[in-house]
Amino acid sequence: MKKILSVISSARSKASNSIRLQQEIIDKLQARYPESTVTVRDLVANKYPHLEESHLTAFYVQEENDSPEYRLARTHSEQAIREIEEADILVIGVPIYNFSIPSALKAWIDHIVRSRKTFTVVDGRPEGLVKNKKVYLAIASGGVFSDGPYKAWDFTEPYLRHVLGFIGLTDITVFRAEGFSVPGVQDVALQKGIESVAV
Repeated sequence: MKKILSVISSARSKASNSIRLQQEIIDKLQARYPESTVTVRDLVANKYPHLEESHLTAFYVQEENDSPEYRLARTHSEQAIREIEEADILVIGVPIYNFSIPSALKAWIDHIVRSRKTFTVVDGRPEGLVKNKKVYLAIASGGVFSDGPYKAWDFTEPYLRHVLGFIGLTDITVFRAEGFSVPGVQDVALQKGIESVAV
């Protein structure tokens, strides 16, 4: 049995192409692992707060100085990290907004990248602490960024590979549905993305 964590970051709900692609990945995972369970974390319906001073202070406070206020400030972070630790597979839906990830996804990432919790530093080098998990990224975009003249404008996949790898999530597979705003491509963009999914 596999525990699958589905992380939704699109603001478009049922009209979202990244959610449709994400669901295709999950459907195929469930077909491969019939006993699997899926936990859905919708970052738009249930927003993670953007980091403020209270969060940063609570993240780095020493144990002897901890307090109920600091523990409250860490609530979202502790929940997000616990869900990742309990999962075997993460499926993250990622629409590209203005060449990068949605702010809702960035807020979630800021809560999961924590010193002494998901990464540490050994001999001056960072080491991820979240290991032995599979990650699928379902990336959807109006333009075509995986290849061609606009590949250099893709700040989404490189960033996610780097920041997730930083905490130990290095086994990453990317599926894309792209070109939804490109004439001649838009009508088949979703179908091509769905057909590319193999798990």
